[in-house]
Amino acid sequence: MQTDTTAVLNAQAPDMSWQENALCAQAGPEFFFPAPGSSTREAKLLCGACEGRVQCLEYALDHDERFGVWGGLSEKERGRLKRRQG
Repeated sequence: MQTDTTAVLNAQAPDMSWQENALCAQAGPEFFFPAPGSSTREAKLLCGACEGRVQCLEYALDHDERFGVWGGLSEKERGRLKRRQG
């Protein structure tokens, strides 16, 4: 039986089920969080083949993720997308 507080917390928690099958779970974090000036090309290619890409990008935008490749976009690309969305 859920308490009212548990129900509220569950309703507010983001759906993270996309992570279960995400291709990034099979690669190390350094792949998606490269050193400054390093290429993000390989990470973006992997993201492009991932079925959770859209949910990942939505999560990053909703939670203001400022580092790494999320949903196939770098920090700068997500920043430009947010500015265009207003």
